[in-house]
Amino acid sequence: MSTQAWDETRVRELHDDLVALYEPVDRVAEHGADPTAEPGEGVRQLVTTILSQNVADANTSRATEALFDRYDDFAAIEAADHDELAETIRVAGLADQKAARIQRALAAIREETGGAYSLAFLDAMATADAKEWLTAIKGVGPKTASVVLNFHFGKPTMAVDTHVERVSKRFGLVPASASNQAAHDALDGLVPDELIYPLHVLLIRHGRTHCSARGADCDNPVCERYCDCAFCA
Repeated sequence: MSTQAWDETRVRELHDDLVALYEPVDRVAEHGADPTAEPGEGVRQLVTTILSQNVADANTSRATEALFDRYDDFAAIEAADHDELAETIRVAGLADQKAARIQRALAAIREETGGAYSLAFLDAMATADAKEWLTAIKGVGPKTASVVLNFHFGKPTMAVDTHVERVSKRFGLVPASASNQAAHDALDGLVPDELIYPLHVLLIRHGRTHCSARGADCDNPVCERYCDCAFCA
């Protein structure tokens, strides 16, 4: 783990070095706030992100397709028999837990809006308040909330998945002992707002390409400059 202090200037240098190693992040091409999106798109993203917890992307896509093929709308998903819903999304793993989380989330949204399945009300809220509202739903953690708030609403909050957390700890952006919640808090406080999304994408790319959990390939200029983990030593 790097011991050099991090500040905004160094974070910007890291971003630029990752861009040089990979390529600039095109927010529109990948994710990002879309002011023309249908009101239910934020809800769909929340449901999809719950399905994606601890599972490969391919199985997330299969579960999402099965879910929306079987049920006509969010009201039908919320009202579905629990066992039937769990069986529908079984491919995503942890089906019983995820079915319950999805139905709790839909109920919370409906109760908050007075009957609509829309997260549009979060747009007017401060980022911290919006994240607090989402994470008050049992089973919606800081990563899931941050994915929805950053990808859909463009709010400045970092979604810390396993790649982002691993690379951030090896680079010393967050303490090695930090919990996932602490990692979210630290990166939200450290990374400039406009870099939160692109740095999220770039850290994931670096984690997948070079900074893997085992057998990391440290022969690259970013690791040489920022990392002194066991693989770099």
